[in-house]
Amino acid sequence: MLFPLPDKQKIAFIIYAATTVSAFYASAKSFSSDDNNYQQANIANTLFRHLLKLKMQFDEEDISILTNIFINTNLYSHKNLFNWPIGLFITQLDRVVKEKGISTTIQQSLQQLKKAVEAVEHHQEEKAKAKLTERIEAILFASANSATTVKPVYFPGADEFADNANNTLKSFTGTEQQLWFKLMALALKTSGAKPSKKLLDESKEICKELNTDKFKKTVTGWMEFITKLKEKETQHTYTYGNGQQHTYTNYEFIAPPNLDIMKGLVWMCVHFHDKNTLLNTALLADRCFKKIPGKGPAAASLGNACLYVLANSKGLDGVGHLSRLKLRIKQNNTQNLIDKYLTEAAEKQGVTIHEIEDMAVDDYDLVEGKRNYEFDGYKAIVEITGAGKSTVNWFKPDGTPQKAIPAFVKEKYAAKLKRIKDTIKQIDLSTGAQRDRMDRMLKSNRTLTTQSFHEFYLQHGLMSWITKKIVWVIQTADEKTSAYYHNGNWINNKGDICFTQLPADAVISLWHPVFETVEAVKAWRECMLDKKITQPVKQVFREVYILTDAEINTRTYSNRMAAHILKQHQFNSLAKSRGWKYSLLGAFDNGVEHGIAEIYLSDYNLKAEYWINEVNADDAMNDTGIWLYVATDQVRFINTLTSQVLELIEVPRLALSEVMRDVDLFVGVASVGNDPNWRDGGGLPAYRDYWQSYSFGDLTEVAKTRKEILEKLLPRLKISTVATIRDKFVVVKGKLRTYKIHIGSTNILMEPNDQYLCIVPDRGKKDIPDNTFIPFEGDSGLSVILSKAILLADDDKITDDTITRQINYK
Repeated sequence: MLFPLPDKQKIAFIIYAATTVSAFYASAKSFSSDDNNYQQANIANTLFRHLLKLKMQFDEEDISILTNIFINTNLYSHKNLFNWPIGLFITQLDRVVKEKGISTTIQQSLQQLKKAVEAVEHHQEEKAKAKLTERIEAILFASANSATTVKPVYFPGADEFADNANNTLKSFTGTEQQLWFKLMALALKTSGAKPSKKLLDESKEICKELNTDKFKKTVTGWMEFITKLKEKETQHTYTYGNGQQHTYTNYEFIAPPNLDIMKGLVWMCVHFHDKNTLLNTALLADRCFKKIPGKGPAAASLGNACLYVLANSKGLDGVGHLSRLKLRIKQNNTQNLIDKYLTEAAEKQGVTIHEIEDMAVDDYDLVEGKRNYEFDGYKAIVEITGAGKSTVNWFKPDGTPQKAIPAFVKEKYAAKLKRIKDTIKQIDLSTGAQRDRMDRMLKSNRTLTTQSFHEFYLQHGLMSWITKKIVWVIQTADEKTSAYYHNGNWINNKGDICFTQLPADAVISLWHPVFETVEAVKAWRECMLDKKITQPVKQVFREVYILTDAEINTRTYSNRMAAHILKQHQFNSLAKSRGWKYSLLGAFDNGVEHGIAEIYLSDYNLKAEYWINEVNADDAMNDTGIWLYVATDQVRFINTLTSQVLELIEVPRLALSEVMRDVDLFVGVASVGNDPNWRDGGGLPAYRDYWQSYSFGDLTEVAKTRKEILEKLLPRLKISTVATIRDKFVVVKGKLRTYKIHIGSTNILMEPNDQYLCIVPDRGKKDIPDNTFIPFEGDSGLSVILSKAILLADDDKITDDTITRQINYK
């Protein structure tokens, strides 16, 4: 009935309907859906919103009346202009101005609307404010300038990033600044999960005109700023129409409208494939997916834009960064997206995901983990020293060491020095990521040809550093040999040379103790200790989990790691770092029988599940309703092809051992029994018996391995005369008391009455001497035990009051 009417009558109805809605909310103190007046106002509201979508000719009086209604009436008792259809109204104003020009009345209406929009105070409306303000400013600017004049566009959100980036934009002049405003205008209009062809095509042409190097330098500078930016805790007070106020805490990172523009600018980087741009894009992605309290990922949409750029870059550098990020980013949906991008990249190359990840590892021009740089006779040697660690050593022209960077190098080669620092950063990121990838490979049954092994591992400038510290299985038609590479030869665990060169037809795989005899494993462990080889991954000292009689009896599930109390957030983080998927359990999950942490083992067509239950005691939850503690339950395996639960005896040995090792690790790290403060700091009173039994109970497989290593290490340390191993403890005889450090939990009892001693490790302090040899990286518990033992051996020199009070208390 309304839609066929002439414009004048439709507009008259719009004004009548808006007036009706305005009058109702201005007078109503309360209302319900059964209220006739409310129903009439709701119908009027719906109708005039639909009518506003139509193309109509508004006159100045109509515009002025509607502007006053929108500005001066609050809907739903909220001081929020955006409950009115302001966007549709601005579209009508834009049409009028384009067809008839701008009058004083329309100009005033637009300025009033802009002022009202900017006055809205609610952080959730920042994006709407920015978009509406920009639209109004665009109409006013276009009406006052020629079509060729470029409108200035800055980051509209109020935050540290906008201050920094807008100062950069203001520093540009002339044509350069005009081109940047065009790019900003394009970025401002971005939406969706992927960039449009129009955005990419237009931005490419503008970047060419601007100079691509200038574009990259500016945008990567902004990326670096955001990557280093810390979120801020702020408080907001929201006032409702009835005068009530609500104050809440919020953690702010980047204002939402600024994120949207930055997302568009990041998408534009898909045109460029240089190492620096891709590195900064990857680092920004990593920062964007780091969690903010009460919010989740800091900036997921911007992070996804970074992943898009990496996935669509030329060459394999982007794939290499995706492979690394897959090991760092914890969100399930983001891991799925990265998997999708890696699968697509592998399909394009006609290889597997394993192979595309091999191909994507950059060697950074390293030779056996080293790279030389020349500076007028002086030399800088970059050398990998550990996973995620490297050093730079300087040498004079005569070959003698130079303690610091020569002054002339800083002055003359500043740009080259920065490139070296950037390269070192990439090398450190890559060695850490490849160490983690190698560790995950120990879950698989992957094999390599001799050619692939040489190309991607043994002779690769970066991977060779890891490869030569690992034991490999070399299988030929005649025999299977376990060996590691040393000084050009392949050596077995007895020190004998097996090969000087790998057979061309060999099949090579990672050595795993689950397939070896006890004697062979012990021999390899003795070999690594004797040669003082620190493995980047825990391989020869890796724990093995064999099917038990109890698990044979339960058939389809294992209770080996059941009935433990874990800190849920720590468990969640650790599980995802190991490739598992898990969703936090909250008080809102009523009716959910249990949570499940799961991992897919595609090499075996298996999925492993670890069942988790909430611990609903003493209201132990955080502000967002997430339970602080969970209880562990059974482990089971599902055939992904048939969806059937497997009997444990049917699960391949390697798959069973690696899954149980992960689960043991979850318990060993996240159990409340490991927290020295839990018992005395509150915890859950109902579970203090569990804390006591775990803290000083039987050793797990991880702890048993730790004990074996300590038996070898303690005699080599300066505390060997006062430190011994007794059952499940490292016993340290100090000057004041004798201490028992539990090898599993690292918690401490003091003799003679087994009084508990609480020492919280300082994560930033290193108490272990640099020359202390440890045969593998990554066991923080082992480091904690050694640091506590060294500290307590000289207990008379301890000055920390919180420790001395406990020691002296009788």
